[in-house]
Amino acid sequence: MNNIIDSYQLGLIMVNGKKYTSDVIIFPDRVRHNWWRKRGHQLCLEDIAEVIAENPEVLIVGTGVSGLVEVLPEVKQVIDARGIKLIVETTDKACNIYNQLSRFQKVVIALHLTC
Repeated sequence: MNNIIDSYQLGLIMVNGKKYTSDVIIFPDRVRHNWWRKRGHQLCLEDIAEVIAENPEVLIVGTGVSGLVEVLPEVKQVIDARGIKLIVETTDKACNIYNQLSRFQKVVIALHLTC
């Protein structure tokens, strides 16, 4: 069964009725909470090694309320080379896209919950 994002607001996300107050990666079968990026507001390959190993059809990156998280060019290159579709949006839009796509595709979403 795929995870469903129930709601999102600054600093708080509800997934399948459970609250998370730190950044998360939502896989089809699990939620990795307390997700930290090596360089704060830059998404590096090391930050998503677990995601790449999962080999999803789609990776959605939620860049925060104001869109401050930057996906580095080498991340985009590796994702593209693996044939994974990359969607980068503010976290609120990313959550909506995830709920739509995850019903039909293998989707992983990495979310910055604040700024």
